[in-house]
Amino acid sequence: MDGNTDPAGDWGPFGRPLFNDASARALSRVGVVDVGSNSVRLVVFDGAARSPAYFYNEKIMCALGAGLSETGHLNPEGRARALSAIRRFQEIARQICHGDLTAVATAAVREASDGPDFCEEVLRETGLNIHVIDGQEEARLSAQGVLLGWPGSYGLVCDIGGSSMELAEINDGKVGRRVTSALGPLKLRDIKGGKKGRRAYINDTLDQLKETMGSQRNRLFLVGGSWRAIARIDMERRGYPLRVLHEYRMSASAISATAKYIKQHDLEELRQRCGVSASRMALVPLAIDVLKGVVRRFKPYDIAVSSYGIREGMLYEQMPDALRQRDPLIESCRFAEAKDARLPGFGKSLYKFVLPLFANQPEEQKRLVKAACLLHDVSWRAHPDYRAEVCFDNATRANLGGMRHSERIFLGLALMHRYRNKREGTRFENLFELLDEKTLTRAEVLGKAMRFGAMLWMDSSADMGTMKWRPKKRHLELTLPASAEPLFGEVAKARLQSLADALEAETFVKIRKA
Repeated sequence: MDGNTDPAGDWGPFGRPLFNDASARALSRVGVVDVGSNSVRLVVFDGAARSPAYFYNEKIMCALGAGLSETGHLNPEGRARALSAIRRFQEIARQICHGDLTAVATAAVREASDGPDFCEEVLRETGLNIHVIDGQEEARLSAQGVLLGWPGSYGLVCDIGGSSMELAEINDGKVGRRVTSALGPLKLRDIKGGKKGRRAYINDTLDQLKETMGSQRNRLFLVGGSWRAIARIDMERRGYPLRVLHEYRMSASAISATAKYIKQHDLEELRQRCGVSASRMALVPLAIDVLKGVVRRFKPYDIAVSSYGIREGMLYEQMPDALRQRDPLIESCRFAEAKDARLPGFGKSLYKFVLPLFANQPEEQKRLVKAACLLHDVSWRAHPDYRAEVCFDNATRANLGGMRHSERIFLGLALMHRYRNKREGTRFENLFELLDEKTLTRAEVLGKAMRFGAMLWMDSSADMGTMKWRPKKRHLELTLPASAEPLFGEVAKARLQSLADALEAETFVKIRKA
């Protein structure tokens, strides 16, 4: 069954899937080159355009901006490495992209006196035209990258590169005020006056940024490799069990504690423990001073790490508005179902079947129920002995946007219970600590409801019957059509009882005669 067709025409609050629309398919295999002050990266996006997979992702640390403050020129060694990397990227793109690469350069190239010469050399040698964008545009694109992962969000986006740091406010899915500064760690390394001079420069610059941006007490979104390195160190300090950077949350007190942690430890030993590159780790002590200053001035209520930035912002730029407004989690799960499930389209029927168990839950919880139903069968090719763990691993570590870490674990646990009654005895038990008992039980109920519902399938449009849940009486009522009675065999009855046990319920089964 085509994932975009529905005889009943009822897609509910999530709307009709858009990943097969021409406007979305046109975004398949989009290649982007980001020529930054510290690194040069190629990303090729593919898959569900609203929550794209990284079909190809390669980064070369070139340090183009190293020494720029003193010489006014691009780092000669970095320039040679960047040209070599772009030459390689262009050849890769010819083989795997469906269109031409889009390339942008940021602070180092726009500020260097030989920046135009470098762009001409790249064009001459590779045929790739690099668009040099100003700080305002860099801030806008980074903010749009955040919106790709958090549609409709609000707060302050802080994007740090090697030679600059940008701030942009987002409100109700739109980008507002923007400002750029020279607070990139490569620039800070060249500030005169040692630590005292650098501290004064950071404070003066941040005071000016605060005056321009005004009060920003909402969420602070952190974009950029130096912020991600700090987040990795924060995870190490806390012993945090889920090593996924996107949507990782920190508080102001955590930033302060991690700053002290960095000062107390040998950087090389810390680098190896956290898996941070040597070139990136060298910039972390400078970046953490900037981050402390940003947090102290803007006092955000929440701090979230975003793995999406300028490259994703360039993809977002090409999206039609109808696609931008969609939930990236749901669109990605729909794409996965259409691509990998044995019976594409059944997830929608399964969602309708299990929804009465969650009728009183808020909409943000229902979207996770929907996501789980769409993903319930996409890992069927895994070996049966490992299928439950594969489901959990995929959900918690997959490139799925629009989910907090706790929601990732909830989704993974529900999918684990889709194939396994008990969660004890797996290698993921330390992750369960991030959920409270009530949420753990809710995930178990969802998984066991899907496990039972999957026993009743014949085709995606078949009448599966209905469930009613009466929580005050602890009654679970199942009504099946006569056509489904042969499917309600011994194993199905055992799975229904397992669901009832999770609900602490008594079951009542009725067969609806034709």
